[in-house]
Amino acid sequence: MATAKKAAKKPAAKKPAAKKPAAKKPAAKKPAAKKAAPKKVAPKKKPAAKKPAAKRKPNAAFMKPLTPSAMLAMVVGSAPLPRTEVTKKIWDYIKKNKLQDAVNRRLINADEKLRAVFGGKGKVSMFEMTKLVSNHLK
Repeated sequence: MATAKKAAKKPAAKKPAAKKPAAKKPAAKKPAAKKAAPKKVAPKKKPAAKKPAAKRKPNAAFMKPLTPSAMLAMVVGSAPLPRTEVTKKIWDYIKKNKLQDAVNRRLINADEKLRAVFGGKGKVSMFEMTKLVSNHLK
């Protein structure tokens, strides 16, 4: 009979209860914005002993006066000039005669004097120009 009592005391298997929608909770307060922690500063190193600033020396190859050919002399003059000055004078000539292409500014529209220097080409890029001009320097 003891087993019958135990069996009677056991409740029947329960069905899972339907879940109720959770009640709306009041919005949780956001924690106050934390201030950024102070940044750790690395210990300052002693600056290395500075060398006295030496003036920049120009490359001797660029500064060597070169004689322009007869065709190039019509544009820059016949006196021997360093490559840097030759390039400056050609650009002055291009700007004075408005030979730079209006749409693509990297192109140069050659006139009769420059066409002889550029090997008969009508349009030359500014990078190709220095290559073609160097053929006329001795």
